[in-house]
Amino acid sequence: MDKQTLIKKIKAMSDAPSCCPELTAAAQIYIDAIGTAKEKSAAEDLIAEIEEDVTDIDHLVAFTHSERAKEIFGEEGQKNFAAHADELKAGGAKYCDCDACAYGLEILQYKDILTR
Repeated sequence: MDKQTLIKKIKAMSDAPSCCPELTAAAQIYIDAIGTAKEKSAAEDLIAEIEEDVTDIDHLVAFTHSERAKEIFGEEGQKNFAAHADELKAGGAKYCDCDACAYGLEILQYKDILTR
């Protein structure tokens, strides 16, 4: 993967509705730092934020079965989300499959490109 493609994936991750504000901010800081002396440190901060925010399947399942998920998504939405998470886990998934997590995992595979 080349750096320009990776930058497109960072933007897509950041634009995902499921991307948390902290990760969106870290992505924007990195994008703004491209080509400057701050690029490498911004990349390292972005990588750390992605590693923190990508949700493993056990945390996803726990969240989707929580009262907090019911507050956010409503009772029917929470039930559907929990069923989806349970299916993912039963199918052997290790991580959440939302766009932010999926892009984050892909970016982490090529993180060395960002820190060169």
